Amino acid sequence: MTDTLDREETDKETPLSRLKDTPDWLYLLREFEGLYRKGSAGGSTSIRSHRKRVRDTLSAVIGTNPQIVVREPTTKPVTAHFGRALDLAERGAMQNVARALREVRSQLTWEYGYDRASRSLRQKYAFCEILGPRGPVYAEDLVLGFVLFAPSTTYPQHSHPDIEESYISIAGAWSENDAAVYAPGSLILNKAAQEHRITTGEVDPSLLAYAWTGPRARLANPSMKLSSTRRARAVH
Repeated sequence: MTDTLDREETDKETPLSRLKDTPDWLYLLREFEGLYRKGSAGGSTSIRSHRKRVRDTLSAVIGTNPQIVVREPTTKPVTAHFGRALDLAERGAMQNVARALREVRSQLTWEYGYDRASRSLRQKYAFCEILGPRGPVYAEDLVLGFVLFAPSTTYPQHSHPDIEESYISIAGAWSENDAAVYAPGSLILNKAAQEHRITTGEVDPSLLAYAWTGPRARLANPSMKLSSTRRARAVH
């Protein structure tokens, strides 16, 4: 009888964990919302619309108290620079985001996203999704995360079909398409399928927050591909 009861208990479905049951993820998402609420659009209608779309969608997701999807935490070679990036962020205007991110540091799943990324790129780059179709905070209409670069990194020319993407600088200095140097707090918007290339400073790592908006099917399957060398040279 006891064995039967034990099996019945084991077979019972474990209640799903929800966002409001995991304060560290909730606080991090609120800091993310603040990034898109408090910053300036710099007079750009496109950036203003994107910022509003991100924060309105995020607010709606938080309001549904979404499921937490348990993912296996993983590290990559570049995460050896993560502590330094958080230290830099905590010294400046991004300190609240950095502190909230530090609380979930051991739960992050760092990945590459490209099947054919070069060995050198795999040493210097990785991203972690925090909200999206794969979790850990489940959402279908928005993807949020962080991307980390080692010093002296060149992130090759690439684009995201059907996905509008923004970066907000959290720590370090970096450049997109060699156009300018962006400091913490800067927001860069890449329209869907817009080619872009990132380079980072020589001394410190760079940590960027990112947001993706687009069709549900594309967010679930972003089809991340690096541009060919020939095409990348043509763009520049």
